[in-house]
Amino acid sequence: MPASGQSTGARLAADIGGTFTDVVLEADGARHSTKVLTTAEAPEDGVIDGIGRLLAQSGKQPGDIAVFVHGTTLATNALIERKGATVGFVTTEGFRDILEMGYEKRFDHYDLMIDAVPPLVPRPLRHTVGGRLAADGSEIEPLDEARLAEIAAEMTRQGVEAVAVGFLHAYAHSRHEARAAAVLEAHLGPDVTVCKSHEVCPEIREYERFSTTCANAAVRPLMSGYLHRMQTRLVAMGIRAPVYLMMSGGGLTTLENAARFPIRLVESGPAGGAILASHIAGECGLDQVLSFDMGGTTAKICLISHGEPERARKFEIARTYRDLKGSGWPVRIPVIEMVEIGAGGGSIARIDALNRIAVGPDSAGSSPGPVSYGLGGAAPTVTDANVRLGKIDPAYFAGGQIALDEAAADAALMRDIGQPLGLEGAWPAAGIAEMVEENMANAARVHAIERGKDIGACTMIAFGGAAPLHVCRLADKLGIERIVVPKGAGVGSAIGFLRAPLAYEVTRSAFFALEGFDAGRANALIGEMEADALEVIEPALGGAAPTRSRIADMRYIGQGHEIPVPLPDRALEPCDGQGLREAFEALYERVYGLTIPSMGVEIVTWSVTLSAGRPAMTAAPAVEEAPAGTPTATRDIFDAQLGAMVRAPVHDRDGLAPGARVEGPAIIAEAETSTIVTGAFAARVDGLGNLVLDRRTA
Repeated sequence: MPASGQSTGARLAADIGGTFTDVVLEADGARHSTKVLTTAEAPEDGVIDGIGRLLAQSGKQPGDIAVFVHGTTLATNALIERKGATVGFVTTEGFRDILEMGYEKRFDHYDLMIDAVPPLVPRPLRHTVGGRLAADGSEIEPLDEARLAEIAAEMTRQGVEAVAVGFLHAYAHSRHEARAAAVLEAHLGPDVTVCKSHEVCPEIREYERFSTTCANAAVRPLMSGYLHRMQTRLVAMGIRAPVYLMMSGGGLTTLENAARFPIRLVESGPAGGAILASHIAGECGLDQVLSFDMGGTTAKICLISHGEPERARKFEIARTYRDLKGSGWPVRIPVIEMVEIGAGGGSIARIDALNRIAVGPDSAGSSPGPVSYGLGGAAPTVTDANVRLGKIDPAYFAGGQIALDEAAADAALMRDIGQPLGLEGAWPAAGIAEMVEENMANAARVHAIERGKDIGACTMIAFGGAAPLHVCRLADKLGIERIVVPKGAGVGSAIGFLRAPLAYEVTRSAFFALEGFDAGRANALIGEMEADALEVIEPALGGAAPTRSRIADMRYIGQGHEIPVPLPDRALEPCDGQGLREAFEALYERVYGLTIPSMGVEIVTWSVTLSAGRPAMTAAPAVEEAPAGTPTATRDIFDAQLGAMVRAPVHDRDGLAPGARVEGPAIIAEAETSTIVTGAFAARVDGLGNLVLDRRTA
């Protein structure tokens, strides 16, 4: 299994981002990494290119690879750009428009010109069929199979490539839905994929269940084809190691399961970064952490408490209003809770209608890329601004693989930002940097406030190719006193993949009242769920027993939302009804400040997670501090507090021994990124090779 430390061969990870594909190889106690531009038309090409470079760099052979862990933004991007399969939707008669009705409320009450969330499936491709099961599973009306044959013929004429089937009450009673899918498959043939809501999302709330199933159907042909092409290319290369996919909830799953339920991969790259930050928090003994991941396309911010990131089971894709909940498509999947904004190195800068500098959310991506790449990009980006501000060495970008054109970047900055606003010198670039940093700071503040966290009490862990360039200024804005930049920060998410456990979560909605608690029925349900999870991870267990986590989502009867309550790790008994109520009310009081003793309590949804284990953590050993050696060079960088360019020494990170101390302002360079240490901070290397930046007191 990939994360337990049992594997003795080389371990490989690849993270496909919107701009760069990061590849990491760990073998014989050493780590090798590379960045290549993402090949959007055929993403596997970039991965194979990166793997080839690392095999040559490390001297390893393809047969030495013991495990390959992969994460990708393909599913997310396909949904955002609406480039997935043409999806047809089949549902219970009377529910044709539920995808368009949504929550039946406005996500912005005060916008008179609000743009409604476009449905995942347009109305002509939504079909209904007679047949109805009651909430208790009894049949009210038989399934109209003749109508299903008509629907299949109509979908063939419409060019439907994938079908989502979602029936009322199917989360608990699936026989009509399963039969309908079988009839459709028989008529549509093997080239059309059919997704069933009771398999994709067996939970209550029809809109979210149907939306999740439609999203899964939209990306399954794309992702299944891509994943199997990737596997074929790896085998042709001589790599026959098992392939695991990073899921949005922070665990790994098999390639076969990922191809079946690709919707669970939508946040796979950011989840890897959160896992890395959690691992570092554990090693460094950090209780409250703000994870800051900034790449070429987006920035991700996640809160981590006591070594564990916050998790949720609901996520929104493709919001029409960037910061407004309810303006995107909801999907119910296990996900690490984070905020993501369009603020990356490729984010495009412009002057808006109010004559202000605006940055993102659109990105130049890998093609045509920023102006400085020289690949045809014309609009200035954050990367172009960082080149002008001296934060990026044009001759050593991405380990020297991409030579940047500083003059072209400066010309674009002056043309699009400087001249319209009357700014000269470094100020157009400084304005872009300041705006993107303020956007990230604002997102972090809101995220922390919504969760009742004191952001100033957090240690920030920064990674991704662009995060170390901006982290000190972001810390200034947030009042954060300490920053940790891990070794290999530029490929942090890919490193996080290799720290993730092989784990799978199964959720099901099933109502249980705590009064007169039916322990036998509950144990039977949990047993079925554990069997489903075990089927996914068992090949990697090697006979070892998995670890497990069990949670019940509970509420007062009549409420519309639930809170998660951990279940005891043993067979439940009838007397547990009272204990579960006490646990629920203790948590409810902590969250809401009161309890309602007169109301009954019920369990709505059950969650079981089986895991093959996590890698052991190594505590950072104490080291004595000493001044760093002679810098390798000097370079002018922009100091935002002084409002001027200042001369700063450049240190090679690989040349800094544990305990080395670097006073800001300074640049600490490595292959995939550079850490800009402003004059407000001093950096030191801890016993594990992390850079720890502390705010200077004098």
